[in-house]
Amino acid sequence: MLNDRGQVERWPGGPCALHVDTGMNRLGIAVADFARVVEARPNLAPALVMSHLACADEDSPMNEAQRQAFASAAARLPGVPASLAASSGMFLGSGYHFDLVRPGAALYGVNPRPGQPNPMAQVVRLQGKILQLRDVDSPMTVGYGATHRVTRRCRLATVAIGYADGYPRSLSNRGFGVIGEWRVPIVGRVSMDLTIFDITEVPEALAAPGSLVELIGADLTVDDVAEAAGTIGYEILTRLGRRHHRVHVTGS
Repeated sequence: MLNDRGQVERWPGGPCALHVDTGMNRLGIAVADFARVVEARPNLAPALVMSHLACADEDSPMNEAQRQAFASAAARLPGVPASLAASSGMFLGSGYHFDLVRPGAALYGVNPRPGQPNPMAQVVRLQGKILQLRDVDSPMTVGYGATHRVTRRCRLATVAIGYADGYPRSLSNRGFGVIGEWRVPIVGRVSMDLTIFDITEVPEALAAPGSLVELIGADLTVDDVAEAAGTIGYEILTRLGRRHHRVHVTGS
């Protein structure tokens, strides 16, 4: 991937991808320089020309401005496959598709159209194992900093997941899990390896040491977790670390 004039000038020749900056101002050859850069290296063999939309998940006039700028740049390389749209851009219309699209987080169930019904299926499932149960009564506090105070008799489950696993600390006293049909709130702070859930309403038969709490799944989507954590689904997925045991399931 060649992102600026210097990289193009140093490229020894052969297949390459050219990144043109149409408004993100992050990576890419400036639109104003693109024609001059390409013409200066007639021996380039670009296999792809691409750009990236800055506001694809919003109804922004910048989307059309970027589309037009990219179309003009791509037209200078007839026959070279062009790609503009990633997950959200795919849903802006066929005019944004060009030759290739780059679905990313949408493949894992993140909603590419915030504020609208999610057209994608939730395919990621994250579970945590209950290590210990305890019955507590007020007046007691829970977790580091004593940020949650027990105001009634309740049953707590300590689950083996924490911020060292990429489970956001910002879910402290805000997030929740799912056991069966019950949403169970996080109480206290998410710590390095452990998180505590209030499972008072869950039938005892469904929650025992070794039982699993759903942390992402069909009833608790990536976007639900992201909203509770004050971030976006992309960050939730990319934070999940190597300590998780991964099982990849393919369709029949």
